[in-house]
Amino acid sequence: MEITRGFAEQVIAAVRSCKEIMLGAFTVSEKAGAFNLVTTADTSVQEHLRGMLEKILPRAWFLGEESPEYRQDGTFWVVDPIDGTSNFVRGMRLSAVSVALVDRGEEIFGVVYNPYSEELFCAAKGAGAYLNGTRIHVSGRDFAHALLFTAFSLYEKKYAPACEAVLKELYAGCDDFRRLGSAALELCYLAAGRGELYFEMRLFPWDWAAAGVIIREAGGVVGTIEGECLRHDRPVLLLAANSVENYRKLKTTVQKYVPELPYRF
Repeated sequence: MEITRGFAEQVIAAVRSCKEIMLGAFTVSEKAGAFNLVTTADTSVQEHLRGMLEKILPRAWFLGEESPEYRQDGTFWVVDPIDGTSNFVRGMRLSAVSVALVDRGEEIFGVVYNPYSEELFCAAKGAGAYLNGTRIHVSGRDFAHALLFTAFSLYEKKYAPACEAVLKELYAGCDDFRRLGSAALELCYLAAGRGELYFEMRLFPWDWAAAGVIIREAGGVVGTIEGECLRHDRPVLLLAANSVENYRKLKTTVQKYVPELPYRF
């Protein structure tokens, strides 16, 4: 499927239109405990986007965080209405709307938008990555000078010891690490040269799909310990880096402590 300029502009406009909902009043509830929150803004943004995206591309099905129906075939949208909900609830201004279009198993278009900073990251396969219309590229920093974005496996805390072991070794060899609370924004920051490495034990497709195409189009690498072909019908262990060399070193380190995926879903 070809991503035309007109198509991209329609999707971007739909994503930007979510700002009013996000900045309005909302209530909070728990999905599965205090660590997994959902707000009325999450559900409102998702339904708003579902309606708009269906008009833009009627034949595509819809995978959203707040009502996941997993498939791995055809053409479909992957939507996180508010990535970084805990940040959102606390007013940290580090949350984003994330929309990806997947065609035959591959992310071909992605938009990630932070309505607080008005930063909008966008990329289409083969057309480069952009931040507010300006071309972006990953940095050229080596591993010793790299900044690592990471997080513990929040919804499955039993994986924390493996995460700790990985981070201890990575931290000894890189510059520093950051835990910002929004995977989509962290991955886009990597694409924009603000960091060089990314590791998270367990991410769902709506967390990374849009940023995945943005990283690749910015010259970076994204994949998993199982191989570089990512799936959209289950969670994955996600790795990303600004260069092939840094990616290989990151992957080798992670595989020491996580030789195979410790979960099926």
